[in-house]
Amino acid sequence: MPWSLTVGYVYGTAVRIHVTFLLFLIWIWFAYYQQGGVGAAWEGVAFVALLFACVLLHEFGHIFAARRYGVKTPEVTLWPFGGIARLERIPEKPSEELVVALAGPAVNVVIAAVLLLVLYAQGAHLGMEHIEEIENPQASLLAKLAAANLFLVVFNLLPAFPMDGGRVLRAVLAMNMPHAQATQRAASIGQAFAIGLGLLGILGNPMLIIIAVFVYLAASGEAGSVQMKQAAQGVLVQDAMITHFESLGPQSTVGDAAEALIRTTQKEFPVVDGAGHLRGVLTRDAMIRALQASGPGASVLEAMQGDVPTLPLRAPLDAALKKLSETRAPVLGALDGEGRLVGLLSPENVGEMMMLRAAQPEARFGPWAKRSEPAVGPRSGPTGPR
Repeated sequence: MPWSLTVGYVYGTAVRIHVTFLLFLIWIWFAYYQQGGVGAAWEGVAFVALLFACVLLHEFGHIFAARRYGVKTPEVTLWPFGGIARLERIPEKPSEELVVALAGPAVNVVIAAVLLLVLYAQGAHLGMEHIEEIENPQASLLAKLAAANLFLVVFNLLPAFPMDGGRVLRAVLAMNMPHAQATQRAASIGQAFAIGLGLLGILGNPMLIIIAVFVYLAASGEAGSVQMKQAAQGVLVQDAMITHFESLGPQSTVGDAAEALIRTTQKEFPVVDGAGHLRGVLTRDAMIRALQASGPGASVLEAMQGDVPTLPLRAPLDAALKKLSETRAPVLGALDGEGRLVGLLSPENVGEMMMLRAAQPEARFGPWAKRSEPAVGPRSGPTGPR
């Protein structure tokens, strides 16, 4: 993830800290410093660091629960508003998603219980005042941390999809309706909660505004992703791929690619050798970086992305979407029986297919479903294979 620092790995999962989180710690230091001096400042930073250690344990609760069902987690990132674990996929069985969603808050319950036992042994007690005085340097660190963990449990279980409570809601709904419909309903409820959080944030808590924006956009994104996956069922790669595109040859320069960028509407240009085999893809952003760094004479082989996923053109479309999601590649190459590039697939293609299917509900797959082979193969302009 851009602007994040990898601080270590835990059982194959990269633990990352976003730069904004470090800026948040600096802000915490100065905020506590103004209230109680240097000692209070460092105690405030220590409290926030311990709190986010609890957040990290919360995320690993999700991660280890997901691994039980064969779902890997490449990375987990700490942000000022919390942690985000990037699961390869969400368990589709409602019972499995329910367990994964509840595993995170369960970790915070255990942490709070342990802290409460320690406080009880010390003769202290925990009340609502510890939540209200969470920014007070004079308050007990353990009491504030216990109160914060209880708050995390309650806050995360709000039915604001895709937060934990929202995923619990979707899992429960999915037990009685199709998964896509349950996702759409949970996302709508989540967006309503996001609007409510945003309104509360306007009244004096800017962090709630940030969380509200994240929840709203994430709910929209995941609902769209599930709809895309549903649209891909029973469809082949060749039914949604681009067959009219311009390619570059191994001897092409970045200047040639720039001319093709102006001449066409493409944003990604496949680099294909003389035998029609895919060597890589040059994206518009990589092209601009290469122009700035090396000029128009630079080779496309040096600027292209080489690890582009490929699949046979008659492979299931949902398998292609999974590959695109896992690799985060800009496009996927569709190959014929001899391994030659005959099409390109991007999430935008699938989005267009969804719109066409929505416009023609009577057609099962739309007008593209009738062909068994691509109607038109890739064409190469002046910058094509040489």
